[in-house]
Amino acid sequence: MSENWLNKVNWTNEGLVPVIAQDAESGTVLMFAWMNREALKLTAAKGEAIYWSRSRKKLWHKGEESGHIQKVLEIRLDCDEDVVLLKVEQKGGIACHTGRHNCFFQKLEKEQWVTTEPILKDPHEIYKK
Repeated sequence: MSENWLNKVNWTNEGLVPVIAQDAESGTVLMFAWMNREALKLTAAKGEAIYWSRSRKKLWHKGEESGHIQKVLEIRLDCDEDVVLLKVEQKGGIACHTGRHNCFFQKLEKEQWVTTEPILKDPHEIYKK
């Protein structure tokens, strides 16, 4: 399989591209992460989201610990070719490590961050390490 499609991506100087994961059914933005070339290639090949963890400096298969896999239905590249959008089916309905449906659960109201999304499952039950 040719890898020419990967060359179209405008990677950062660190060899990364920002990635938005969006629920394919509802349109909700679930999370933001990074991918390197290998992560994007593996995501396309496996049909499941694989990101690059900047903090751990390694590939991160979403759901590898929690079971909350993201089945990738579409991969899109924006007009500047420097942001990837994944349209996904979120297994288990939880994308955030806090046990919420998505990572964007804080809303600015009157100069204060207010939590707007409930915890669906206690993170201690999800990550039993």
